[in-house]
Amino acid sequence: MEKYSFNAEQVTKDLIQWTKDWFAQNGANANVVVGMSGGKDSTVAAAILCKALGADRVIGVGMPDVDSGQGLNDADKISEYLGIRFLNVSVSAACQGISESIKAAGIELSQQSEQNVPPRIRMTTLYAIGQALNGRVVNTCNLSEDYIGYATKFGDGAGDFSLFANLTVTEVLAIGDYLGLPYEWVHKTPDDGLPHSSSDEKKIGFMYAELDKFIREGIVPEGHCHDNPEEPTKLEKIENMHRWNLHKILPMPSFKIGE
Repeated sequence: MEKYSFNAEQVTKDLIQWTKDWFAQNGANANVVVGMSGGKDSTVAAAILCKALGADRVIGVGMPDVDSGQGLNDADKISEYLGIRFLNVSVSAACQGISESIKAAGIELSQQSEQNVPPRIRMTTLYAIGQALNGRVVNTCNLSEDYIGYATKFGDGAGDFSLFANLTVTEVLAIGDYLGLPYEWVHKTPDDGLPHSSSDEKKIGFMYAELDKFIREGIVPEGHCHDNPEEPTKLEKIENMHRWNLHKILPMPSFKIGE
């Protein structure tokens, strides 16, 4: 079996051309709306879009939720660095309003339900801005996070087109480095943005680098999650997360007459 290799320069050029071609078919004069979280994916995506379309057509949107402690996380600084238009749209009131309305109807939201409200409100915000400004909404999720379900269905998992759905975290980082983006933004530790929260990798119990080698080369990560023998092995955790979350990335099942 030939060893897997990744050519960041070639893939970056191909990605830029693919983006140009997609917009030629799906909005030759359209803008593009990017939810700027301050993380690696939105940063690298915005940079690719600037290369493909020009910074004047890229609209970055920061959507802090002050009530939950989620701030801009440098999204405004990154947008300024890239030279794109930046909109600061707080989602706090919307998130609080929908949660209170549901509770008023007699439903007590679970912690996970509460956590998934902001990502879905954010996607609603991006589409509202996109429709107002003749924009297409980019999905910035990557293959690694999609593989284990680290995206909210109809939240950050939505979009009109995806740049990184077939690229691992390792590969997105390599593209960011090839583009010469500031290291501290490209290699920022991924987390949920909440105060006092731990990183994604600490929560799931294995490194994205281990997951990426498994996805690309079939190399099984050794040991147990969090190096704790009482927890599942890393392989078991990866396979279970992938199986449990397939519904997020597969097309919606639909009934067909005669089947």
